[in-house]
Amino acid sequence: MTQEIQRVGVVGCGLMGAGIAEVCARAGYMVVVREVNKDFLEAGMARINSSLDKAVARGKLPAASRDQARARIIGATDMGAFSGCDLIVEAAPENLALKRKIFAELDAVAPAYAILASNTSSLAVTEMAAATRRPAQVLGLHFMQPVPVMPLLEMVRTFLTGEEVFQRARAFGESLGKTIVVSKDTPGFIVNLLLIPYLLHAIEALEKGVATQEDFDTAIKLGLNHPMGPFTLLDFVGLDTALFIADAVFEETRDPRFAAPPLLRRMVSAGYLGKKSGRGFYEYGK
Repeated sequence: MTQEIQRVGVVGCGLMGAGIAEVCARAGYMVVVREVNKDFLEAGMARINSSLDKAVARGKLPAASRDQARARIIGATDMGAFSGCDLIVEAAPENLALKRKIFAELDAVAPAYAILASNTSSLAVTEMAAATRRPAQVLGLHFMQPVPVMPLLEMVRTFLTGEEVFQRARAFGESLGKTIVVSKDTPGFIVNLLLIPYLLHAIEALEKGVATQEDFDTAIKLGLNHPMGPFTLLDFVGLDTALFIADAVFEETRDPRFAAPPLLRRMVSAGYLGKKSGRGFYEYGK
């Protein structure tokens, strides 16, 4: 059965989940966003409201559109709230066992026609599909952070994903104003397949004393016309996130390009995670 996508579910209301819920509501979809408890849900809804207010303050969104988007978002703590959703995007932490559990739960409560998608940046979507009775209706929709700003949507199509499901999901992504790229379900997909070795190589070069992080960043910004250099980007993404992706891909492929340098692992152990912790390769004010 083919169903027009009108109601979207989002599992998780952290940075990514809140952003996904926001862009869907701004595009005119009714949105159900679920968190594990009331406190997390309230924090996530506050994050959405703050982002919408900033968009209005910057002249990117009319106040009336902000109010309409807010009215389209429903918060929930029960998985059963997804029972009327046509497409559900999982945006939980990057833990495969957790994601498989969520997909099994979604499979039990979502309508038979619903598409189930994961926002994973590196984990095998096929593994999540295998936890359901509808593997042909599962794919990856990897949004970039911050979701309301970044124009790219990386679609991940497994060998099980049906053609009609893929086309519906693609049309949905385009309706959000996103530019679509398509990857098969391979470790790292497109973006992280290329990005992570570059970042790890920069850390290795820093360890060897080739140059300072400031000079690396300046060289990449001005020499390659990148918006930010590798160390600024690492701090923005989160050193723990970069390490997780590197380890996940290395574990599956044993590709030495994804072997994390000791400096990265030690910085994460010390709590130097980048902007979110106040210190990474650079220091940040409160």
